[in-house]
Amino acid sequence: MNPGTDWWTRFPGLAPLTDAAWLALRQAARVVSVPAGVAVFRAGDVCENYMLVLEGSVRVQKLAENGREITLYRLEGGDSCVLTTSCLLARERYPAEGVTETEVTAAVLPVAGFFKALDQSPGFRQFVFTAYGQRLSDLILLVEEVAFGRIDQRLCARLLELANAEGLVEATHQELAAELGTAREVISRQLKDFERQGLLQLSRGRIHILVPHALQQRFAH
Repeated sequence: MNPGTDWWTRFPGLAPLTDAAWLALRQAARVVSVPAGVAVFRAGDVCENYMLVLEGSVRVQKLAENGREITLYRLEGGDSCVLTTSCLLARERYPAEGVTETEVTAAVLPVAGFFKALDQSPGFRQFVFTAYGQRLSDLILLVEEVAFGRIDQRLCARLLELANAEGLVEATHQELAAELGTAREVISRQLKDFERQGLLQLSRGRIHILVPHALQQRFAH
């Protein structure tokens, strides 16, 4: 099925809605395609639309003045953006940026219709706030991990998540640092330590996990 055809049926909370406010918003929505590597919003931008991702992946990240960055979350098919919802409700500008990791297809809903449906459509309001609450819970877990989690355990877990069937991870030290909310030097030092222990082998842009069960044990403790 073309991702732009009956796009609302991809969202269980929206598919059964038939009230007038939702139908008007659905009619006003545009389905757009965005190439990979494009910033769909930047820190300081005014939020002008409510976006629902149909296909592809968007990485939402926060950049610090010193160049450090952290990946806050990813948007994939069936997701809405908690920062977009927050900015719309608070009438504030974006505090972070969203960049497409792949080609993305999304439904873009205009602000005026969004607020009208939020006011007049109980089903749409439930959908918006349920998605908002779920993503906010994910962000709180991320804060807990960054603030209280051990970096070696978190790095082990991320490497195991990214590894293919041959135990290969195609990621730079900077990319891993951004994922885990730390400095590249910290990741490089930890990876070198793992390499000295014989757990993995490092090469440019690639990491080969040699003893996956040892990383799993380290993550578990």
